[in-house]
Amino acid sequence: MVEPAPFQSVEVHRAGLLEGLPHGFLGRRGGVSLGEVSGLNVGLGSGDDPQAIAENRRRAVGAVLPGGRLASLYQVHSPDCVVVGADPWSDAERPHADALVTDRPGVVLGVLTADCAPVLLADREAGVVGAAHAGWKGAIAGVTDRTIAAMVALGAEPSRIVAAVGPCIAAVSYEVDDGFRARFLSEAARNEAFFAEGRAGHWQFDLEAYVAARLRAAGIAGVECLGLDTYAQVERFYSFRRATHRQEASYGRQFSLIAAG
Repeated sequence: MVEPAPFQSVEVHRAGLLEGLPHGFLGRRGGVSLGEVSGLNVGLGSGDDPQAIAENRRRAVGAVLPGGRLASLYQVHSPDCVVVGADPWSDAERPHADALVTDRPGVVLGVLTADCAPVLLADREAGVVGAAHAGWKGAIAGVTDRTIAAMVALGAEPSRIVAAVGPCIAAVSYEVDDGFRARFLSEAARNEAFFAEGRAGHWQFDLEAYVAARLRAAGIAGVECLGLDTYAQVERFYSFRRATHRQEASYGRQFSLIAAG
């Protein structure tokens, strides 16, 4: 039986641009999961003990907005964004998408990551918030652009929207091959700026900088990058690539959460 614990045990990283709003980029500290996914694993597809995942999700939401109503997704590395109403769906009914927006107070938007970039967005004046899971596939397909457009449809203004990019794999930890780089250069030659030369036939890709550039290009008011490397900080964050390199059987997922209030 998993015993409840205080929300204060959860480590929460916050963004200055989102100060005053219920939000947080969480890691693995403060949870009850054991083994390779030890800590605050919130991934329903991780193979972890369902009771532990449920308790971790309870703690995560409580650390950001006690009593909040959580809305999360079945993430598929798409650019798709959904609107969340006052009564979010159950975990079993999660839509296949990679971003959410809402203007309903008390609703907590949550995206899961384990190296991909989590993005939290807000227009305080309109009372509209958004959250996006931006892996490289979703990022290049425009998941942040779709999120901003969905926020605008709810009454937000790009000139008032601020965004923060949370913990993700850093360029120094993210080696890719020539084919990967070619995909980005075919989208825009300026994307060359996000690749640093590595060993022969390989490059170091700066996912955080690419996502931030997409956000700025959308004309929003401000973008903040937390600069936290999920791969390198073993005790603080889950990392799919690190787990793969270590030949671990599974990997945990961390939450990034935001609410309008």
